Amino acid sequence: MSGDPDRTEVLPVLPSLDIAATLAFYRDELGFAQIVHQTPDYLIVRRDEMELHFWRTDDASLPEKTSIYLRGGGIGALHAEYRAKGVRRLTDMQVRPWNMEEFYIHDPHGNLLRFGRVPQR
Repeated sequence: MSGDPDRTEVLPVLPSLDIAATLAFYRDELGFAQIVHQTPDYLIVRRDEMELHFWRTDDASLPEKTSIYLRGGGIGALHAEYRAKGVRRLTDMQVRPWNMEEFYIHDPHGNLLRFGRVPQR
């Protein structure tokens, strides 16, 4: 989080069918080890400058229709880390027709995480 009080941040709030299972996946598999806030109905986790929020729902169709896009220069290192850890449902990195190099992960509830960067030349 930036020390600039005037900085505008955009923080996704994703649906979760089970806050404890969400925490276990994001902390243990994706490295979002800093727990900012946790209740039975809401979770905030951080990894470096990335912060994700989750709200509890019983509607299983919501995460199946939800995605976020995380973009930045460290995406290649993240992909290598996740590949080495054997993260489930991890795709290969590839340059998409819109000229972004990306990889995807679905979390256990179905939320799609899309990671991208400007292609490395």
